[in-house]
Amino acid sequence: MSVVAVPAHDTTRLKHWLVWAGRIVSVLPVLILLSSARWKLTRQPFYVAEWGRIGYSPNALTGIGLVQLTCVALYLIPRTAVLGTVLLTGYLGGAIASYVRIGEPYPVLVPLSTALLAWLGIYLREERLRSLLPFRRNTAR
Repeated sequence: MSVVAVPAHDTTRLKHWLVWAGRIVSVLPVLILLSSARWKLTRQPFYVAEWGRIGYSPNALTGIGLVQLTCVALYLIPRTAVLGTVLLTGYLGGAIASYVRIGEPYPVLVPLSTALLAWLGIYLREERLRSLLPFRRNTAR
Protein backbone atom coordinates (compact mmCIF):
# COMPACT_ATOMS: atom_id res chain seq x y z
CA MET A 1 0.00 0.00 0.00
CA SER A 2 1.53 3.28 -1.04
CA VAL A 3 0.54 6.70 0.15
CA VAL A 4 0.45 9.51 -2.38
CA ALA A 5 1.17 12.96 -1.00
CA VAL A 6 -1.13 15.73 -2.15
CA PRO A 7 0.56 19.10 -2.57
CA ALA A 8 -0.60 21.65 0.00
CA HIS A 9 -1.82 24.12 -2.62
CA ASP A 10 -4.08 21.41 -4.14
CA THR A 11 -5.61 20.70 -0.72
CA THR A 12 -6.22 24.39 -0.11
CA ARG A 13 -7.74 24.78 -3.57
CA LEU A 14 -10.06 21.80 -2.94
CA LYS A 15 -11.20 23.21 0.41
CA HIS A 16 -11.85 26.59 -1.18
CA TRP A 17 -13.84 24.93 -3.98
CA LEU A 18 -15.88 22.89 -1.47
CA VAL A 19 -16.81 26.00 0.50
CA TRP A 20 -17.95 27.84 -2.62
CA ALA A 21 -19.87 24.80 -3.87
CA GLY A 22 -21.56 24.63 -0.46
CA ARG A 23 -22.53 28.29 -0.65
CA ILE A 24 -24.03 27.80 -4.09
CA VAL A 25 -25.95 24.67 -3.05
CA SER A 26 -27.20 26.49 0.07
CA VAL A 27 -28.89 29.18 -2.00
CA LEU A 28 -31.71 26.89 -3.18
CA PRO A 29 -33.05 25.80 0.23
CA VAL A 30 -32.73 29.38 1.47
CA LEU A 31 -34.80 30.67 -1.46
CA ILE A 32 -37.44 27.97 -0.93
CA LEU A 33 -37.66 28.72 2.78
CA LEU A 34 -37.76 32.49 2.30
CA SER A 35 -40.57 32.12 -0.23
CA SER A 36 -42.53 29.95 2.15
CA ALA A 37 -41.98 32.39 5.04
CA ARG A 38 -43.11 35.29 2.84
CA TRP A 39 -46.30 33.42 1.93
CA LYS A 40 -46.97 32.80 5.61
CA LEU A 41 -46.24 36.33 6.78
CA THR A 42 -48.19 38.00 3.97
CA ARG A 43 -51.02 35.45 4.29
CA GLN A 44 -51.15 34.66 0.59
CA PRO A 45 -54.65 33.27 -0.12
CA PHE A 46 -53.41 30.06 -1.77
CA TYR A 47 -51.13 29.41 1.18
CA VAL A 48 -53.81 30.13 3.79
CA ALA A 49 -56.06 27.64 1.98
CA GLU A 50 -53.31 24.99 1.93
CA TRP A 51 -52.52 25.67 5.57
CA GLY A 52 -56.15 25.05 6.50
CA ARG A 53 -56.33 21.97 4.29
CA ILE A 54 -53.49 20.31 6.18
CA GLY A 55 -55.23 21.06 9.45
CA TYR A 56 -53.66 24.19 10.91
CA SER A 57 -55.27 27.40 12.06
CA PRO A 58 -54.45 30.51 10.00
CA ASN A 59 -53.68 32.20 13.34
CA ALA A 60 -50.47 30.14 13.52
CA LEU A 61 -49.07 31.47 10.23
CA THR A 62 -47.24 34.49 11.66
CA GLY A 63 -45.58 32.58 14.49
CA ILE A 64 -44.51 29.71 12.24
CA GLY A 65 -43.25 32.17 9.62
CA LEU A 66 -41.11 33.93 12.24
CA VAL A 67 -39.71 30.62 13.48
CA GLN A 68 -38.88 29.74 9.88
CA LEU A 69 -37.07 33.06 9.32
CA THR A 70 -35.12 32.57 12.55
CA CYS A 71 -33.97 29.11 11.44
CA VAL A 72 -32.92 30.48 8.04
CA ALA A 73 -30.98 33.32 9.70
CA LEU A 74 -29.15 30.82 11.92
CA TYR A 75 -28.39 28.70 8.84
CA LEU A 76 -26.87 31.69 7.03
CA ILE A 77 -24.63 32.85 9.88
CA PRO A 78 -21.39 30.83 9.73
CA ARG A 79 -21.03 30.46 13.53
CA THR A 80 -24.58 29.12 13.91
CA ALA A 81 -25.01 27.37 10.57
CA VAL A 82 -24.92 23.82 11.95
CA LEU A 83 -27.49 24.73 14.63
CA GLY A 84 -29.61 26.36 11.92
CA THR A 85 -29.42 23.19 9.83
CA VAL A 86 -30.52 21.03 12.74
CA LEU A 87 -33.43 23.39 13.49
CA LEU A 88 -34.43 23.52 9.82
CA THR A 89 -34.40 19.72 9.75
CA GLY A 90 -36.83 19.65 12.67
CA TYR A 91 -39.00 22.32 11.07
CA LEU A 92 -39.09 20.53 7.72
CA GLY A 93 -39.69 17.22 9.49
CA GLY A 94 -42.86 18.78 10.89
CA ALA A 95 -43.93 19.69 7.36
CA ILE A 96 -43.30 16.13 6.24
CA ALA A 97 -45.29 14.76 9.20
CA SER A 98 -48.19 17.08 8.39
CA TYR A 99 -48.54 15.67 4.88
CA VAL A 100 -47.99 12.07 5.97
CA ARG A 101 -50.72 12.55 8.60
CA ILE A 102 -53.28 13.44 5.93
CA GLY A 103 -52.07 10.67 3.61
CA GLU A 104 -50.42 12.72 0.87
CA PRO A 105 -46.95 11.46 0.02
CA TYR A 106 -46.18 13.72 -2.95
CA PRO A 107 -45.92 17.09 -1.11
CA VAL A 108 -43.37 15.42 1.19
CA LEU A 109 -40.79 15.71 -1.59
CA VAL A 110 -40.47 19.50 -1.22
CA PRO A 111 -39.50 19.63 2.48
CA LEU A 112 -37.44 16.45 2.14
CA SER A 113 -35.41 17.76 -0.81
CA THR A 114 -35.08 21.15 0.91
CA ALA A 115 -33.64 19.51 4.03
CA LEU A 116 -31.27 17.35 1.99
CA LEU A 117 -30.00 20.38 0.07
CA ALA A 118 -29.54 22.32 3.32
CA TRP A 119 -27.46 19.46 4.74
CA LEU A 120 -25.43 19.12 1.55
CA GLY A 121 -24.77 22.86 1.58
CA ILE A 122 -23.58 22.94 5.19
CA TYR A 123 -21.58 19.74 4.71
CA LEU A 124 -19.65 21.33 1.87
CA ARG A 125 -19.31 24.71 3.65
CA GLU A 126 -18.21 23.42 7.06
CA GLU A 127 -14.91 21.57 7.28
CA ARG A 128 -15.55 20.55 10.91
CA LEU A 129 -18.75 18.79 9.85
CA ARG A 130 -16.91 16.97 7.05
CA SER A 131 -14.33 15.74 9.55
CA LEU A 132 -17.08 14.68 11.98
CA LEU A 133 -19.05 12.82 9.27
CA PRO A 134 -16.50 11.69 6.69
CA PHE A 135 -17.35 9.67 3.63
CA ARG A 136 -15.50 6.41 3.96
CA ARG A 137 -13.58 4.97 1.08
CA ASN A 138 -12.88 1.32 0.64
CA THR A 139 -9.09 1.16 0.83
CA ALA A 140 -8.83 -2.62 0.51
CA ARG A 141 -7.73 -3.83 -2.90
